[in-house]
Amino acid sequence: MELTIRQLNENDYQETLVDWWKEWGWTAPEKDFLPDNGMGGYIVYDGEIPICAGFIYVTNSRVAWVDWIISNKDYREKEKRREAIKILIESLTNISKMSGSKYAYALIKNKSLIKTYEDLGYTKGDSYTSEMIKLL
Repeated sequence: MELTIRQLNENDYQETLVDWWKEWGWTAPEKDFLPDNGMGGYIVYDGEIPICAGFIYVTNSRVAWVDWIISNKDYREKEKRREAIKILIESLTNISKMSGSKYAYALIKNKSLIKTYEDLGYTKGDSYTSEMIKLL
């Protein structure tokens, strides 16, 4: 099937994302910690199967925070998962740019996710974690 992407809706946080964070052994961020109360992001599907989601924080500067990438641990098609995550981050970045941001920022630790950000033109910031910054 073809991968599709859509904006998160009011049900996605509780019905999908909280379980994904739990499955990966993480504590889900509170809904009101996320942009637009959990709806300020996008989710990628393979047909009817949700694969991954992420968020965009809008700031009072020319920086957009492109982060909180999470995926469906039960989705086993590794190549399609990689492609879905790439589409997601690329889409979040492009939406940020079209919204007037000059920089996209991410604070991540996962090595394969860092590699995906780098492949999309982000560069590493400080080394205590991996801050990913891209001039838009």
